[in-house]
Amino acid sequence: MKIILISNILLAFVIFSRNPEIYEWRGKGRTGIYPGTNLLKEWPEDGPPEIMRIENIGNGFVSPVFTEERFYISGEVDSMSILFCFDLKGQKLWQTVLGREWTKSCPGSRSAPTIAGDLLYIGNGFGNLYCVKCADGKVLWSKDFEKDFMAKLPLHGHSAAPLVDGDKVFWMPGGKDFNMVALNRFTGKLIWSNKGFGETEGYNSPKLIELPARKIVVTFSSYHLMGFDASSGKLLWSQEQDSYPLDQRTPGHGDTHSNTVLYEDGAIYYAAGDGNCGVKLMLSADGDSIKQVWRNNGFDSYMGGIVKLGNYLYGCGTAKPMLLSINSDNGIIADSLRLGAGAIISADNMLYYYTHKGEMQLLSIDEGKLTKISSFRIKEGTKQHFAHPVINKGILYQRHGNLLLAFDIRKKLPY
Repeated sequence: MKIILISNILLAFVIFSRNPEIYEWRGKGRTGIYPGTNLLKEWPEDGPPEIMRIENIGNGFVSPVFTEERFYISGEVDSMSILFCFDLKGQKLWQTVLGREWTKSCPGSRSAPTIAGDLLYIGNGFGNLYCVKCADGKVLWSKDFEKDFMAKLPLHGHSAAPLVDGDKVFWMPGGKDFNMVALNRFTGKLIWSNKGFGETEGYNSPKLIELPARKIVVTFSSYHLMGFDASSGKLLWSQEQDSYPLDQRTPGHGDTHSNTVLYEDGAIYYAAGDGNCGVKLMLSADGDSIKQVWRNNGFDSYMGGIVKLGNYLYGCGTAKPMLLSINSDNGIIADSLRLGAGAIISADNMLYYYTHKGEMQLLSIDEGKLTKISSFRIKEGTKQHFAHPVINKGILYQRHGNLLLAFDIRKKLPY
């Protein structure tokens, strides 16, 4: 009896360690929708109160990723990639040097960390991948982009956030032979690789779709959306991004697809402004095939993320820089506001929109109708306003280059 009990305990431990809570880019499931209730529905004229600021985190666009008691963020300092760990009060617990960081076009960090249990996975602009202990920042293993994967960098540096499921971490080097790979997340050993179309990565953080029959990893290379069987690595289906003909496909032309896809009730939604723009696909029940439902060339966001609330998608336009509302059933634009291009998230049925000019906007929605409620401008920090906002436990966090700001957006209790 004791032997059986010990065996069950060990089995439970193995299952738990292989399937821990995942904390990742744009929140649970990478949807851009953050948990939280009782949040302010309107801000003071000068914005919600600032309650914390952290300076000198280096150049970069990586948003913080939170666990229950900590958060992690990276930046480029003196051409090196630095991973920082802070507690929720902003006290630095440790920092780790991860080698060289991207210092060319838009210099700085661009790969958000993914936390699984007591391990963290993060890449840098040169496409190297690291496994780090959350407790102290010790690097347990790493993969070299050129040496291990013989890959070629995209024009603006490798920008994906690693994806974790079970004992695997998924990474897209974008090489001709090692185009998409799954590694053992505990050892870094290669589990499978797929040649895909031999294209560089599309600056895209992959999405995991879970079906009864299988799990599918969905991501973009420079000119294709692809779905891989998460277990075997088989390429199940693809959709070409045909905005540029073959003879015009050079780095920086038609190859930037930064928005993670969304999945709901058998449908895949994406906005690839440098590709096919707004698209809805139906995924077959077994995951083996896709069928296009609609395509809208006006929904041309390529780096600000998209969210889906009810029957509407929300994201920015690029050719006409504005915030858009799209009917998810038919792909028709339902509403728009001339707020410029930016990054979008949601919490408590409100939209938070951070523009490339540094204006943080709060918007309400009603069956696709957009209404701007409040806004304030972030004037401090460095370089471009490209980082995505994050909400954790009623606090709104916004990075601007070497500065991270935190704002209290909770309603005050009447006592």
